[in-house]
Amino acid sequence: MEEKLLQAALAAREKAYAPYSHFQVGAAVLVGDGKLYTGCNVENASYGLTCCAERNAIFNAVGAGNHQLEALCVVGDTAEPISPCGACRQVMAEFKIPVIYLANVQGRVKKLTLAELLPYSFTLEE
Repeated sequence: MEEKLLQAALAAREKAYAPYSHFQVGAAVLVGDGKLYTGCNVENASYGLTCCAERNAIFNAVGAGNHQLEALCVVGDTAEPISPCGACRQVMAEFKIPVIYLANVQGRVKKLTLAELLPYSFTLEE
């Protein structure tokens, strides 16, 4: 499944709208019934309104009625596997995504658990 997620994230990356940073990012999320949802980064001249690929993929899945998110892959053109921002990590924690793959376009992949990616996350229990 890791390869399928990576390929979907790479394809999503090609659709990124990044006229300001020229840094394209793609993400894919696997849901409980085996479907994949993708997202890319979408920038805005008002930088705070930019939305990351990871959140777009998660929101696409949730918007389709899927709340059981099993795994997420995020990919960018970085030397090492890309690292998600804090906002994306918190959204991953909200939906308790147990497996996260960080990747780069060269195919390097790092597999992490949510706890490894964001220890002490803010949750409903807190």
